[in-house]
Amino acid sequence: MTVLALAPVLGLFMLAGATSFTGDPSVFILAGLAVFGAILLLGLLLCVPRPARPLWRWVRGALVLGTAGLAVWQVSAAVLTPPPLPGALRPVPGQATWSLPTGSELAYVRLAPRGQARPEPVVVVQGVPDLGGDAAVFAGLADRTVYLYDRLGTGRSARLADPSGYTAARDVADLEAVRQAIGAERMIVLGHSAGAEVATAYATAFPDRVAKLVLSSPTPAASAVRFAGLDTTQSRRLALSLLHPRSLAIDTLAQVDPAAARAFASDAELDARLDARNALVAPALSCPGASPYRPRGAGGLAALSRRPAPLLRAEPAVPTLVIRGACDPAPPLGRFASARRVEVPGAGHHVYRDRREPYLKAVNEFLAG
Repeated sequence: MTVLALAPVLGLFMLAGATSFTGDPSVFILAGLAVFGAILLLGLLLCVPRPARPLWRWVRGALVLGTAGLAVWQVSAAVLTPPPLPGALRPVPGQATWSLPTGSELAYVRLAPRGQARPEPVVVVQGVPDLGGDAAVFAGLADRTVYLYDRLGTGRSARLADPSGYTAARDVADLEAVRQAIGAERMIVLGHSAGAEVATAYATAFPDRVAKLVLSSPTPAASAVRFAGLDTTQSRRLALSLLHPRSLAIDTLAQVDPAAARAFASDAELDARLDARNALVAPALSCPGASPYRPRGAGGLAALSRRPAPLLRAEPAVPTLVIRGACDPAPPLGRFASARRVEVPGAGHHVYRDRREPYLKAVNEFLAG
């Protein structure tokens, strides 16, 4: 039985190792399937007793070969068959594009202030982007020009041909290029979830260009989600999604060679797979009984290949607000000792979606303070 259990593990190991020698998906996928089939066949031969009579030995051999062949055929079909894909994200009202000196093409929306604008605009760095829905929320920031944008490789922004370009340094460089594009000497940076990492890294690198910093649910959802918070049915669905042969192949390739994952699966499929996985874990990010928020546009390959920014030991030297939902499964950050902290009751990880009014009230008070 141990050999049987090793078959998928060694198959994935061979899949990952073959990418060191070739970027051709037909070669490294075939190599992984071949090792899986060989180890599976060996395991079946060891598990099924060898009869004494020659006739039954032939029967045993036929059964073992047939079982191994059927298993390899089923796994091959699951690995090689792409799922049906949803339609592409449609443009939202007011959407435009920044073509930045960094080479990034970023989709954004500008929200005009109500009345006379204050000097520093607000730039919102999203985690999982939703330009249309988030614009409806952040329009409630009083007397501020607000810019929301999708980070490179997410939402409606461009995808890179070379996934090694998805880095924390590129995100920070893009944000500085955004500041220059909007002509702001200083700006207020609001980062949500994974976007809070970018906001923190930027404020650390360019403290003189950040008037204030708002960190909203600053621990990324992906690092907070476990099976805790999901019921039995939801946990089973998530497990089956993670253990699907094609998902295992894509996740393995993305960890060892994102370019190989891109050669095997399209950006559209990678995006759709991550969105589907996020939808499965959405209940764990919400308060019990609440309707979970399921955004699209996480950016499959960017999220799988982008390495998080290194943990910063010194907090940025700018006024900082840390705001999170009381039901957020992510643990509160121990850093930012001098930051103002607000916990919103009845809100989960997507705090500004769950409790819009108290969220905006806390942020507006901090900005006006």
